[in-house]
Amino acid sequence: MAAASRFDFSVVGELNLDLVLYGLPPEFELDREHLASDMRITLGSSSAIFAHNLALLGNRVGFNSAIGEDPLGELCLKRLQESGTDVSAVKKMSSQQTGLTVILPRPRKRYILTYPGAMAEMRFEDLDLDHVFSARHLHISSFFLQRALRPKIAELFRLAKQAGLTTSLDTNDDPGNSWDLDLGSVLRSVDVLLPNESEACKLARLDDPESALGALAGFVSLVVMKRGEHGAVAQRGTERVSSVPVKTEPVDTIGAGDSFDAGFLHNYIRGASLEACLRFGNLTGALSTTRQGGTEAFRDTPHRLAFLNR
Repeated sequence: MAAASRFDFSVVGELNLDLVLYGLPPEFELDREHLASDMRITLGSSSAIFAHNLALLGNRVGFNSAIGEDPLGELCLKRLQESGTDVSAVKKMSSQQTGLTVILPRPRKRYILTYPGAMAEMRFEDLDLDHVFSARHLHISSFFLQRALRPKIAELFRLAKQAGLTTSLDTNDDPGNSWDLDLGSVLRSVDVLLPNESEACKLARLDDPESALGALAGFVSLVVMKRGEHGAVAQRGTERVSSVPVKTEPVDTIGAGDSFDAGFLHNYIRGASLEACLRFGNLTGALSTTRQGGTEAFRDTPHRLAFLNR
């Protein structure tokens, strides 16, 4: 099936908007009105940011998700369609609302508050598997937000491998902080795992990122660990390859990890070396930080092309 693929990538995951408030006061007090100096409403959710930016890198991307029948959902679809992403398999649930994430950036970190909405209700049975598997590669993001889909994600990966696709997973954060994931079961049919340092430690239940990387490499053939301002490191078997970050002045780090995933996997499915995959992932991750929101730097075509070709 993959040989006659309709898409380069199928993405299964969540779809919502980000409401980002900038210029916040240093402290918040209960029952006081606080002012922000700026705001952005942009395409949010790890899966959608990944798909959007991957499409603007020149890939054929099919997106599989769920939204409510509401204006927020329509705006999500419009933004994805503008990138060239195929949204024909996105399911509209009349009984649900489209999710929304409110982000409050602080000087070095940020507060993130998400209303899951329809993303938590999408089941395995809601997926059009012919659409999902009409690709060369399957990527899933936000494992812990996929409440209804989660019990069958291992099965979805198994079927994808059976259909001839390569696969990848970025679990992202666990809001419940339980990290209840059967690594042996879920990762059995995963080719590439893409955590950041904190997520790698939580998944492996270890305190040291380097040790966590080695432990996770025992479950999946390739682990790529994002290290923020320190770049990224990948391990395949006992081989480790690291890559330094691309120097830039960050405006906003929202979506940087998802943009790294897009760049890394863009090269990965084309058979590039680990070094080349890491370098391009660092480049696309850095590009993301040059504009507010996770997709705005990619939507600015002259800026995107100049940055990627500098």
